[in-house]
Amino acid sequence: MIEKREAQQILEKMLGKGVSFRPDQWEAINAVVNEHRKVLLVQKTGWGKSIVYFLSAYFLRKESKAVVLLVSPLLSLMRNQIDMAKRIGIIAETVNSTNSTEWEEIIERTRKNEVDILLISPERLGNKGFLEKFVSFNIGLLVVDEVHCISDWGHDFRPDYRRIVRIVSNLPKGAPLLGTTATANDRVVRDIEEQFGKDLLTIRGPLKRESLKLQAVRLADQSERLAWLAKNLPEIPGSGIIYCLTKIDCERVARWLKDNNINASAYHAQMNNETKEELEKLLMKNEVKALVSTVALGMGYDKPDIGFVIHFQTPSSIVAYYQQIGRAGRSVDSAEVILLGGKEDDDIHDYFFENAFPERAVIETLVELIGQFPRSKAEIMRSINAKISEIEKCLKILEIDGIITRNGSRYIRTANRWSPNNERWKEIIHQRKQEYKDVKALFELKGCLMKYVVSKLDDNLSEDCGRCCNCAGDFRPRGTNPQLVQKAAKFLRNRFVRIEPRKRFPYRFEDMIQIPEPFRYEAGYSLSIYGDAGWGRMVKEDKYERGHFRSELVAASKDLITDYWSPEPFPEIVVSVPSLRRPYLVSRFAEALAKEIGLSYIPDCVVKKKETHEQKAMKNSSMQFENVLSAFDVSLDLGGKRVLLVDDLVDSRWTFTVIAYLLKKKNAGAVYPFALSASWEGGYDDDES
Repeated sequence: MIEKREAQQILEKMLGKGVSFRPDQWEAINAVVNEHRKVLLVQKTGWGKSIVYFLSAYFLRKESKAVVLLVSPLLSLMRNQIDMAKRIGIIAETVNSTNSTEWEEIIERTRKNEVDILLISPERLGNKGFLEKFVSFNIGLLVVDEVHCISDWGHDFRPDYRRIVRIVSNLPKGAPLLGTTATANDRVVRDIEEQFGKDLLTIRGPLKRESLKLQAVRLADQSERLAWLAKNLPEIPGSGIIYCLTKIDCERVARWLKDNNINASAYHAQMNNETKEELEKLLMKNEVKALVSTVALGMGYDKPDIGFVIHFQTPSSIVAYYQQIGRAGRSVDSAEVILLGGKEDDDIHDYFFENAFPERAVIETLVELIGQFPRSKAEIMRSINAKISEIEKCLKILEIDGIITRNGSRYIRTANRWSPNNERWKEIIHQRKQEYKDVKALFELKGCLMKYVVSKLDDNLSEDCGRCCNCAGDFRPRGTNPQLVQKAAKFLRNRFVRIEPRKRFPYRFEDMIQIPEPFRYEAGYSLSIYGDAGWGRMVKEDKYERGHFRSELVAASKDLITDYWSPEPFPEIVVSVPSLRRPYLVSRFAEALAKEIGLSYIPDCVVKKKETHEQKAMKNSSMQFENVLSAFDVSLDLGGKRVLLVDDLVDSRWTFTVIAYLLKKKNAGAVYPFALSASWEGGYDDDES
């Protein structure tokens, strides 16, 4: 039996003399260590949930030599946890995608009882080789951090978390379980209780964050939000995080801030781990004013003195909002939390909602396809018109549910019965749309913002916070500087998208996997992101409403090509991508552009032989490639001339890739692609999009 005074001594060793337990911390440790209970701990961000599992691990390791297994969703979180464990002499190791060369050694040391806590991501539980080694461990405590991810009602549901339920059912008799989260409302708590068992002890505390000052500011568009940041960020004390919804927005906002002499850097999941670690350290040491981040820097990042969290765009739910603002104000008396929002946020969230779950037709076709005979992922992509991310999501769900299994790279249908749970998916999507409306209500709310937020998390706080903009008045101005807005609008009009050449075919084509370098196009540019602030909105209006592209777009394209890009050696002729639906839209623009630049426009150089689907309707590389593969022909010998290849939109890059291939076969010199707009999703720097 561990006494509270003994636990108090270890707490002080970890955090310093005079530190005492917060309400419920000792109660949770006692339930895990002395009573060997299953415990669900729902406490506010910054409350100290990690204290509970580290001290529990410390005492359980003294009691028995069984290893503590901690399932954690983010690598940044794992790094913080390992550093904290060292303070009380706990040996913690992690098995994740960044240290695969060390797995064997770590697992062997764990088996030899030389590791106290093994931290893993939930995705590791889907690795058959790891699971075979895992069953040999003697598990003394299972900790599931950010346990709301186990519920598909949670804002950050991850299918891999569902594998944890099987581990729970196979825990040694009497082995305790600890699940921790700050963001579980009543619905999520009930779901977790159903999965972990009715004997689960739920310990919930108040979610109100005393140090946070909340304000919501609605602005017209991105140029106003950028102007607001440039004016106000230097005046906000400390360093902090600016959250954006997309990678492109992170990079754009960070570049704008740097251009305005504010030390900021983008941070997102597509960066390599070394870069992310370095950026985390810069923020930790206050050597950067702000990291402009997606949710990649969300759960678990623990910098106690973050002075502000700003949302450049509206998050998806109150739960996500609370999770993210929880990074701020942990060890400071006051931190500013500012929600900005604008009209393009709805479009981004509609896209996320539509792609939250697989379409029924896709998953049914997938089951039928694999049921015929084993298939590889590449074979599946050639047979089903769905994004690779959706196919991978379907495969993961079906594998977790035991409907399919893997043999090497091929998926095999099992004998288990299956039917899609579409009604539940529809209900969840409906719930998420409502949750998005809840967070948008912050802009119009007349009452206390903090009280509203925690009430949506089923913490019915009785009193107002006394600190938010509605309780104490605005602490930051709502207006913007007109000159800065104009500067931001110009900035947005000059954020061009680089179009990188594809290097691989999606499957073996003409006995090749690699696209030969002499047959690739050179790197090119898009003037804008489709529908976005700046030129992108004009492109959208002109294509679908006006029926022709205005002269301002011609002039802006000319400036990009001749002043900003200036390809070397410069193109000699201009050709356009033909369309049977709108035969004059692109050709007339390309002709006007050629005249403006001073080049010859060659009409009908590229011929479209048959109607195709719009590329945006084709969901993966295989389908996109096949859609355009036999659709075009080049009618002229180019005689070595360098080509500027013009289109209105670039999405998959396969149209440019195929036409460049054909032009090169007709003796074209360098081929430079140019488009008026690129898909807002971006990501034109890999061969998987």
